[in-house]
Parts: sequence; C-alpha cells; structure tokens
Amino acid sequence: MVDPGASGSADAVLSTEQAPHEVTESALDLTARPTTPLRLVQLFQISVYWLALNAIWGGWELFQQKRVPQLVGDEAAGLALGVMEILAMPIAALTMPVLGSISDYTTTHWGRRKPFVLVGSIAAMLAIAGVAIAPVFWVLVVFFALTQLATNVARGPFAGMVPDLVPERQVGLASGLMGLMIQAGLIGGYLLMMTGYLLEEDFTLPMLIMGLVVGATGVGTFLWVPNGPRGKDRQGRTWPRIAAETFGTDILRERSYIWLLGSRFFMLMATGFFANLNILYLEQSLELTGNEQAFWVLVALAVYAVSTMVGTIPGARLSDRLGRKPIIFASAALGAIGMTMIALAPGIEIALVAMAFVGVSAGAFLSVDWALMTDIIPKASAGRYMGMSNIVEATNGPIATAIGGTVAFLVGGALGLAVGYRTAMAMAVLMFAIGAALLVPVREPRRARSMPAGESAK
Repeated sequence: MVDPGASGSADAVLSTEQAPHEVTESALDLTARPTTPLRLVQLFQISVYWLALNAIWGGWELFQQKRVPQLVGDEAAGLALGVMEILAMPIAALTMPVLGSISDYTTTHWGRRKPFVLVGSIAAMLAIAGVAIAPVFWVLVVFFALTQLATNVARGPFAGMVPDLVPERQVGLASGLMGLMIQAGLIGGYLLMMTGYLLEEDFTLPMLIMGLVVGATGVGTFLWVPNGPRGKDRQGRTWPRIAAETFGTDILRERSYIWLLGSRFFMLMATGFFANLNILYLEQSLELTGNEQAFWVLVALAVYAVSTMVGTIPGARLSDRLGRKPIIFASAALGAIGMTMIALAPGIEIALVAMAFVGVSAGAFLSVDWALMTDIIPKASAGRYMGMSNIVEATNGPIATAIGGTVAFLVGGALGLAVGYRTAMAMAVLMFAIGAALLVPVREPRRARSMPAGESAK
C-alpha cells in the first residue's frame, strides 16, 4: 500500500496526463486549497462514505444494548458494555491520527489517502461479519476491537480528503453534505438494527448488511473519488518516526485548532447524553415501554432526521456569508434550548418538539464545525490534524455515557430514577455552554466569511 522509498513534494504538481479521475491543477500547493471546483457528483462521492462509517455506530448503540445481555445476562450487561466502551477509546485515539499522519506522507499511484480507505473498508466488512455471528461475549469483543481498528484505519486518512480536494468556495457545500451524510448514517444504521426486532431480536442479518454497505462505499470511494495530491517529502524519516511525531508538541502552536478541538468535544458530548441514554430516559422519565416505546422511538427518529436536514446544508451555506463561528454559537443556543425542554418535558409530545431543536442544532454544528476545522488547519498535514479532531468524536460518547449514567445513578438514588435521567439530560446544557465558551478564542480566517452564499458546485 505504501512505497517506503517514494516521497512527494510540498509543491506537488498534478498534470493533465494523470488518470481521468485525478484532480487537475496547474500548480497544486499542499499548503493551500485547490482552486478547480468539483462537480456536484464528486462532492457527493466524497461525502457518502461518511454515511457508511456513521451507520456502523448508529446501529451499534442499539445492537450492543440488545446483543450483550443475550450473551452475558442482564445483571452483567452494564459492566460488559463498559468494558467494550473503554476498549474502544484507545484504539480510536491512536489509530485515526497516526494513520492520518502517515497518509500525509504516503505516495502511491492512487494518491495519499485512498489506499487506506480501501484496505480499512474491506477489513471492516470482514470484522463486522465476525461481530454478526459471534457466539460468545469474548469473540464479540475481539471482532468489535477489529472493527474499531479497521474503520479507523480508513477514517483517519479519509478525513483529510476534503482539505485535499475541495476548493475554498465549495467548503460550505461540501461540509453541509458531510453533515447530512453523518446524520443520515447514524439514523439509517439505527433503523437497520431496528429490523432485528422483526427477526425476533436476531440482529445477524442487519449487521451483515451493514458490513456490505461499508465495503461497497469504501470500494466506491477508492474507484470514483479523485486521487488528490501526492504525499509530503519524508526527508529521510522512517515511518515509525512519522507515527511518533503525530502527537508532537508542535501541534500546540496551532492555538485556534486546540481551542476548536475543546469546543468540538463538549458540543458533541452535549448531544451524546440523549443519544446514549435515550432508551433509559424514555423508560424511567416518560414511562414508555414495550411497543409504545418502539413506536415513539421511530417517530422521534423521523423528527430528528427531518430537522437535521434543515440544519445541515443551509447552516453550512449560511456560514459562507456570516462566518462559521456565529452559526456554531447559534447551534449551541438552539441545542441548549432543546435539551432543557427534554429535561423538563412532561410527556413525549413536548420531547418531540425539543428533538426538532436538537436536530437542527446538531445538523448545523456538524457541517459548520467541520468547515471551520478545514479553514484553520495546516493543509499539508490535513490527515494528521483531521485525524486528531476525530479523537473527540470517538471519546465524547463514552464519556457522556459515563457522566450521564453516574449523574442518573446518584440523583436517582436520592430522588428517583425519573429525576435522575432528567438531570442527566440537563447536563447537556452545561456542555453546550462550555463548548461555546471555548469557541470564543478561535480565530476564524477572514476568507471564510468572504465567500458568496450563492456560489454553487459546477
């Protein structure tokens, strides 16, 4: 996959004699964005892989809550889930940024990112098949770890594709499509796992289908997404040294990037309280169980899906005119209002209205935050920096679950579980506030506010 003896140049030039799907630039400088606009179908191709990656984890939240108790029993299920979450964090925290950084320096006939996407996708497809048929808990844990490893091998380098390929005037649209695909993946994966109920809580077939989706979109990304620029010059450094430099202290000089990472972590954690504790909230706080609960979960997903679409592309495009930070501040305020309503909702009807607020907030945040991230990172090292930013996505959910579950346990012990889970939902408001505060020191490039909102893909 990687040619250890090959090296690219920071001033790499892509000629028109390259493969037909190659991005052609008269002088593509790794320190700046390309200038040739992508066709809408190419922007879609870059975005659709996000759907598959996020479908895995959207479906996993339901799968693990049903499959793990089947394997270890109800009493040990909580502990078993905790062990799996703890295992997931270091794999993601190491794999995504390290492989992203290595891809910055990789030179192949297919570009510096795509080989990782292909290998990671095929490996993930096989690992997910192992998850689907695992007969005992320890086998499930092994294939779960392999799924984490394989998807992050692909995800770290893939995250660098937008800075590599998308010109500045199309960043808002590309980020909006990405946000839309992320939310569609999370919701679609959950709905796919819901079909397991129709199979008498047998989730084997839905999980196998999930693996095929990941493999197919990974191969499609490899075949149809432009190759992009060549890798940077390694200047004689070994691959282990480059991997070790991923976490070098030089990254601290990028002050706005560090502040934005912190903001991103708390903003994502805020919605994680509901995403990871929603079933328990519905059972304990709104007293919904059985078929009634399943019905309202589907209704809530529909409300969330529609409201997310309202927030993604319009929010990203509006940020081209008004700036990224104002839209993120607005999404934090809207999300805080929605989570407050969820915490206080007397019934499911008010909670559904609140979900619409949270959906618009999440859609706008994911797309605009990503656009701002691509605005401020060093373009030549996009894989490293975007890989590091993905760490917060891998860790905020487990941490939100740990904090929310602890709050629900402590408050619930004193005031009842209904109040405990409402308090856990209210914790999201504090996270939105912290996320907004950490965004203040971020310096947004002036150019991010100068693009006309009406600019469209060609």
